[in-house]
Amino acid sequence: MSQFSRIRKHHSFFRFKRDFEQFSVRKAKSYELILHWLHNNLTRNQFLLLSGILVGCTAGLAGVVLKMLVHYIHYVITYKVHFGTQVIFYVVFPFLGIVLTTLIVIFFFKGQSRKGIPAILHEIAQNSSLIPPVKMYSQILQSAITVGLGGSAGLESPIAVTGAALGSNYARTYSLGYKERTLLLAAGATAGIAAAFNAPIAGMMFAFEILLTGVVFSDFMPLIVAAVCGSLLSKIILQEEVLFHFESRTPFNYHNVPFYIVLGLLCGFYARYFVVLSHKVEHFFKRLSWSPLQRAMLGGVLVSFLCVALPPLFGEGYAAVKSLASGHGETILQNSFFGYLPPQSWMLLVFTGCVCLLKAFATSITIQSGGNGGNFAPSLFAGGFLGFFFAMLCSEIGLKDVPVTNLVIVGMAGVMSGVMYAPLTAIFLIAESSSGYDLFIPLMIVATTSYLMAKWFSPISPEIKLLAEEGKVFTKAHDSNILLMLKLEELVERDIQQIDINSNLRELIEIVKQGQHNIIAVVNAQQVLEGVITLDDIRPILFSPELYDTVTVKKLMKAPPAVVSLKENITLVLKKFDEAHVWSLPVVQDKQLIGFISKSSILSKYRLLLQEYSEG
Repeated sequence: MSQFSRIRKHHSFFRFKRDFEQFSVRKAKSYELILHWLHNNLTRNQFLLLSGILVGCTAGLAGVVLKMLVHYIHYVITYKVHFGTQVIFYVVFPFLGIVLTTLIVIFFFKGQSRKGIPAILHEIAQNSSLIPPVKMYSQILQSAITVGLGGSAGLESPIAVTGAALGSNYARTYSLGYKERTLLLAAGATAGIAAAFNAPIAGMMFAFEILLTGVVFSDFMPLIVAAVCGSLLSKIILQEEVLFHFESRTPFNYHNVPFYIVLGLLCGFYARYFVVLSHKVEHFFKRLSWSPLQRAMLGGVLVSFLCVALPPLFGEGYAAVKSLASGHGETILQNSFFGYLPPQSWMLLVFTGCVCLLKAFATSITIQSGGNGGNFAPSLFAGGFLGFFFAMLCSEIGLKDVPVTNLVIVGMAGVMSGVMYAPLTAIFLIAESSSGYDLFIPLMIVATTSYLMAKWFSPISPEIKLLAEEGKVFTKAHDSNILLMLKLEELVERDIQQIDINSNLRELIEIVKQGQHNIIAVVNAQQVLEGVITLDDIRPILFSPELYDTVTVKKLMKAPPAVVSLKENITLVLKKFDEAHVWSLPVVQDKQLIGFISKSSILSKYRLLLQEYSEG
């Protein structure tokens, strides 16, 4: 680079700094100043790559901090306290965690309780991937209290929401467009998942299978570098006992394929049981005409009772799963009332079966009563216990050479695949967490079987089924996704012609002369729509002056074939157009007319979005 070019670049930076400080609403921090300058001088791909690194490091660090905090609380309660005292903790802490989380939401976050992955999907489809800044820290705070004090939920969903919020608000700060904002949103969530499990490929699969469903992208480098940054931070900072990692396993033997097929079927049925029960618990708490605090107290009591009876339900429960996978299943009895009884194989079988069945209750109650967490970790936990239960059952009935450890490991992938509708995420997550790439075949058998069964029960994940039916999230139907991107309020034509219902034909003709529209709205004194008149309606009497003062607007008008509400989505509006066989419909809000919407304007906007969508 010539000396003149270097001087010119330095000059452009200082000129940008001067202008930014002079005209910005607030004084920018130095690093923001540098990033704004880089945004103006780097190419789009270069800046996105840099952004992926920054968002990945920030989201990964947030996930690491949350995991460390929760792990330390669990370590103190589980290993530093005698069981007699632990019972008190199991009674008090889960109750306290759910109640405190609810109080924090009420008093500090104004009752904003939308949480989990569906919240991200809603923002992508309905809010141009703009996530409220409060999500950058609210989910970490709430989930740390809920799960840290023993709520039977997972941290991965709050970590993903936090990472997505960081990516979205980073893009907003530097005025990036919808595509770039969505990409960095996904990069933040990718980094969070990669940090939580030290599994970068699983983090990327999570973004592709869940967050970017129905979104077309060709820029994958920000996702890759974000996943690498999150995973590296996890590997460097987190200790081995904090990481979701398994060492021991047995080599894959094709003679064991029948075990994996049966386990895949069991995982599919259990996944369906898990999601159905979750929705029943959700509806139960929504039907309660109690205050949020009262619901939280009820949920806290129920979860505390379950944790006292079955201690592995306390918190995430990864330590118990590691014990099962390492061949030390009997240790999970030591911290329960069963530990006082003589050890018997049937006791462990009954205990693990009860834990597996009641985990769905404990998780659903924790989340729906007011706690904050997700189904990510609970699905892995339940899958591990289901795999161990199946292995123990096979051993009890006399089957030989049962691969217990492998069944525990692949069981986690099976249940997660069926619950989250994300088979690739489940496969790569377990493969990376166990370094078990030689288990790809059984992982694929179990995860695919479970996923296909889940799809057979419900083609769309029950967690987002209602939102999908209402047209509030993207699906794999790309045509519908483009329609969801259309905003009704942007398509309404507000410069319209209207006439009072008590006017006569002469006044109507004057309005027709002055306007260019072929449809006129008829309103009353309160601006409430009474009917519409088209040029076709008045053409037969248009050249009959003797009728100008005798014919009233009320006689000429007719009821519109359909009325559009400003709150409706475009899909419903198009359905009304098709049923009414017209090209223009009135739009109302609170019964008052605000304008007209035409089918041609929708189709024109759709064509532009389709072109942009295809180029993405």
